[in-house]
Amino acid sequence: MTETAIAVSGLRKTFGDKVVLDGIDLEVPAGTIFSLLGPNGAGKTTTVNLLTTLMKADGGTARVAGHDIVSGAKAVRAAIGVTGQFAAVDELLTGQENLQLMVDLSAGVKDGKRVVADLLERFDLVEAAKKPASTYSGGMRRKLDLAMTLVGSPRIIFLDEPTTGLDPRSRRTMWSIIRDLVADGVTIFLTTQYLEEADQLADRVAVLDQGRLVAQGTPDELKRQIPGTHVRLRFTTPAELDAAARLFTDSTRDDEALVLRVPSDAGTKSLRDLLDLLDENAVAAEEFSVHTPDLDDVFLALTGHSTEAK
Repeated sequence: MTETAIAVSGLRKTFGDKVVLDGIDLEVPAGTIFSLLGPNGAGKTTTVNLLTTLMKADGGTARVAGHDIVSGAKAVRAAIGVTGQFAAVDELLTGQENLQLMVDLSAGVKDGKRVVADLLERFDLVEAAKKPASTYSGGMRRKLDLAMTLVGSPRIIFLDEPTTGLDPRSRRTMWSIIRDLVADGVTIFLTTQYLEEADQLADRVAVLDQGRLVAQGTPDELKRQIPGTHVRLRFTTPAELDAAARLFTDSTRDDEALVLRVPSDAGTKSLRDLLDLLDENAVAAEEFSVHTPDLDDVFLALTGHSTEAK
C-alpha cells in the first residue's frame, strides 16, 4: 500500500465570525504532488499554516509524516520544509551565507559546506553565491528560498504559491525543480491560483472555495466532471449568430461576444460535418476554434468564478 504523507479530517479554522476552513478532508500519498487550488482568500495559506503547526485548528484532526499536528508538532516540524508566498531570504547576506545560516540553525546536518555547495549547484546559483541576495532577481530569490528549505532534507515540502510574481521562464524553471524533488521521493503540497501550474504538476488536485473543498481528484478526473470538447464560433453580426444557432439546437450562445459554442468530439468527421452544414446554409464564422476542457473550466463550473476572483 502507498504510504500516506498527509491525512486531514474535518479541519476547521475561524477568525472571529469568519469561517476560513469549514471542515475539510484530504489525503496526500507519499512521493506525489498534491495541489490545493483556489482564488485569493479561499483558505489555502491557512491550510498550510495549520498543517505546518504555525497555527492551531479550531476543530478536526491532521497527521503529517505520521505525526499529529498538535500532540506531535515537534516531530512534524522536523519532517517538513516550508516555502511561503514571499521569499524568506536575508537580503543583507549572500546566497551562500543564507544557506550556511540554515545549516547552522538545522540540527543534524552533516558536512554543512558540502550541503551548501551541492544546493548552490543544484539551483544554478554558483555564480551568484557570493553576491548579496538583494541583487538577485525574483526567480533567483525563489530558487534560493527553496534551496534553504531543502537544507535539512525534508521528505514533505509545503510550497505556498511558490511561483507568484515570477516570469514564465522562471516559473517553468521552478516546475522543473519541483518535478526533480518528487523524482527523489519527496512529497509536495502545493497551493496555487495558477490553473496551468496545477494541471502541469499535480498528481491530485483539490478545489477550495470559501473554506470548503468542492472537488478532489486527478486533473483528468476533474475535467471529466464538466461538459466536454466544443467548437467555438465567433460571428460578425447578430443575424449570423441567430442563423447558426438555428442550425445547432444543442449549442450555447453569448450574444454580447457573438459567440456560439457547439458540442463536438473534435474528430475530423464531426468537424467536417459542422463546417459543411455552415457552408450549405451560407453562414460564415469569423473565427473557428476547438476548445477542450481545462482546469479553468472546472473551477468556473464548480464555483461560478475563476481563480482570478478576490
